[in-house]
Amino acid sequence: MGQTLAEKIISEHAGHNVKAGELVIAKVDVCAVQDGTGPLTVQEFKKLGKTKLNNPARTILFIDHASPSPRKELSNTHTVLRDFSKEYGAVLSDVGAGVCHQRLIESFVNPGEILVGADSHTCTSGALGAFATGMGSTDIAVAMALGKTWLKVPQTFKIVVNGKFQKGICSKDLMLHLIGLIGADGATYRALEFCGETIENMEMSERFTLANMAVEAGAKAGLFVADEKTKEYLKFHGREDKFRSIKPDSDAVYERIIEINAEDIKHTISCPHTVDNTKTVDELGKVKVDQVFIGTCTNGRIEDLRIVAGILKGKKANPNVRLLICPASKEVYLKALDEGLINIFVEANAAILPPGCGPCVGVHAGTLADGEVCLATQNRNFQGRMGNTKGFIYLSSPYVAAYSAINGYISAE
Repeated sequence: MGQTLAEKIISEHAGHNVKAGELVIAKVDVCAVQDGTGPLTVQEFKKLGKTKLNNPARTILFIDHASPSPRKELSNTHTVLRDFSKEYGAVLSDVGAGVCHQRLIESFVNPGEILVGADSHTCTSGALGAFATGMGSTDIAVAMALGKTWLKVPQTFKIVVNGKFQKGICSKDLMLHLIGLIGADGATYRALEFCGETIENMEMSERFTLANMAVEAGAKAGLFVADEKTKEYLKFHGREDKFRSIKPDSDAVYERIIEINAEDIKHTISCPHTVDNTKTVDELGKVKVDQVFIGTCTNGRIEDLRIVAGILKGKKANPNVRLLICPASKEVYLKALDEGLINIFVEANAAILPPGCGPCVGVHAGTLADGEVCLATQNRNFQGRMGNTKGFIYLSSPYVAAYSAINGYISAE
């Protein structure tokens, strides 16, 4: 019996061939925490009585969710991570470096590896051909100490996408369509394995968006075959020697196969207050927005910012709209500066935020007022996600977000 991508990667790390449903202990290559989950991980790690990390060079502590800190309480939690990094030799990604998931794909994760992170969107790195998944803080503490974790091998949904997107359609539209199709819990504890000619023709940035939002359908991981585009991405980031391609077997067994025609995908929006509450822009009607937020680990990459700049160039944001733009990392920010994108944004009356999570987590920088509507390129729109349970969050692609900022209502032209 053949194996899926998830089964193949986990087999290598468990030391024997595994199959879906099996409980295994697997070696871990990379461990990651962020400033929201990291302090508890540090606390649990110290309870284990270990004097050193299993692999300090591949244990990364990210300060990105409240970056820079808006309150003294959060500043104190940041100190916990900084002190732990110094004491145990872990890698620290401090204020201004960027969102953990973007930083992981830029600098730390390689094809065929297992990454565990104390953040649900750790699955982003699956676009590199790694098994990347989010876990609780205690689980990560154990992985940091032992270099191993235990997990159940997930069943896999095969997502086959063929055809060519219509003008202006992004992979975000595809993912929102898929989540609307199967539901927010439709792939609970499954791996989503993306394939088909549309996926093969996608740039890495588009694949990262799909992998990032796999968890919004309940998935354990989102996986892609590492190919020449993956190799070029790794080469650009100085890790060409880490490239390898692992492919599923032709006779791999999938729990479900979902086929999608890319030509059928339209500009898709997630409406409050769940990601699977989807409508096309045409179905939505004229929804006025008070704030547009472009960025995050979902759509804060340079390719996303180029799309936005192409639409905003020579135009102004609607006077009734606050336009916030946040590069996902320092690397993205520098590229945007070098290409003149930041100039375009500022001239369009956008506010530029430092690399990090920004308004997405509702801690600082863009908290909504009662009754306000925000259109965001982030991955979640749960009630209260942006700091106010009386706010309303819609999700879209960068393309739709840019036009909506200009028009003052959700629109795609």
